[in-house]
Amino acid sequence: MTSIYAQRRAALAALMSEKGAGGVAIIPTAPERARNRDSDFPYRHDSYFYYLTGFTEPNAWLVIAANGHSTLFCQPKDVEREIWDGIRLGPEAAPAALGVNTSWSVAELHKELPKLLENQTNVWFPFATHEGLTAQVDAWLTQVRARVRMGVSCPSSQQDLCTLLDEMRLVKDAHEQDTMRRAARISAHAHVRAMQTSARMLRAGQDVREYHLEAELLHEFRQHGSQFPAYTSIVAAGANACVLHYRADTAPIKDGELVLIDAGCELDGYASDITRTFPANGVFSGPQKDLYQVVLAAQYASVAATKAGARFNDPHEAALRVLSQGLLDLGLLTQAKHGSLDDVLEKKAYAPFYMHRTSHWLGMDVHDCGSYVEPGEANTAPAKADPLTGVMVQARPSRVLHPGMVLTLEPGLYVRPSGDVPEAFWHIGIRIEDDAIVTATGCELISRDVPVEVAEIEALMRA
Repeated sequence: MTSIYAQRRAALAALMSEKGAGGVAIIPTAPERARNRDSDFPYRHDSYFYYLTGFTEPNAWLVIAANGHSTLFCQPKDVEREIWDGIRLGPEAAPAALGVNTSWSVAELHKELPKLLENQTNVWFPFATHEGLTAQVDAWLTQVRARVRMGVSCPSSQQDLCTLLDEMRLVKDAHEQDTMRRAARISAHAHVRAMQTSARMLRAGQDVREYHLEAELLHEFRQHGSQFPAYTSIVAAGANACVLHYRADTAPIKDGELVLIDAGCELDGYASDITRTFPANGVFSGPQKDLYQVVLAAQYASVAATKAGARFNDPHEAALRVLSQGLLDLGLLTQAKHGSLDDVLEKKAYAPFYMHRTSHWLGMDVHDCGSYVEPGEANTAPAKADPLTGVMVQARPSRVLHPGMVLTLEPGLYVRPSGDVPEAFWHIGIRIEDDAIVTATGCELISRDVPVEVAEIEALMRA
């Protein structure tokens, strides 16, 4: 049976012929990165490369011709290095293991790759993703040009391979969806573990720190086969939750405060992304509960707006209406100062409390690739002035959602001290985030193994 990776390579080759009159595509994997002396950062492959190969070793390159022929350059077998760094697949075994047509030692890259570029019309590679790649391609083309007097022609056009691969990766196939469901399940259980640990340690009178809960997350991720966190975990106690990209640190988790955890694991190359906000001791106070219910209602509105045929911005617009009305209802915004709901939305008066978008694509990368603008509609709407900055902004119709697209749904509210904001809400930051697969009739929330309802969270933390 043809592997999913071979199918993707064939599909990419067909697109190269259809969109750009053929040519050759060059895709490197990620380089290894030194952390400090004699120690590297944990290695993680390049997403584009993995999407087309399923190969996780460093120091490798994939070349695909528009006729479908694929060539892999990889590390050669080396007994001494394998003793230190692990077993290598090697170029001899690569065709059978990976389904590529040809393979070479990466030591032959600069000799063999120019030959693959000869007499081709285009060279494709991912723009602005690998430092030095453009210069390397230029060097190979220079080698090809040196042979033009021998009758060799050189590619006359360079094309951004991201334009093709981003579209391919945007809609997830059944295999990808299944992997993402499993990743989300692991992450949800990790959130449950952290919630229960917080309440249990506080009940026991123990000193609880943000890093204690981060440790619970990491343990659960690895315990169930995840290779990495998908991103640096956010564990934010109290006022720290109002810092959007706060990282788990040493701050104490105090009885009576909320804790915001934004964390997800990566499993077999695919990310999950979940945020929950919960009372450290397991019981919401009145103001905490009131603000939480507004954010939860906004998330439900965004869920209802997510379905095939809708636009990517629809969940955001739905969440904004609920959040803005909630801010008016709770007195964080006043009708006397800010006007009606429509006025709040038009003037973006909600921005001090909600400054990010409700969604992003999710897949191999936690902020996955893919255009947010519907192809062919980029300049069909008029420009207008942004109400906060006055800068003219080109309104661009957002992407039409299709089954198999995966996005996050993550409204939030963040209240910092201010003279015109009720003090009871100061230092409260709340975000609720789930991962959604678009379906023909709605969306499938794959991360709800950790609850979102107030009563369910409190019951879970009593357990």
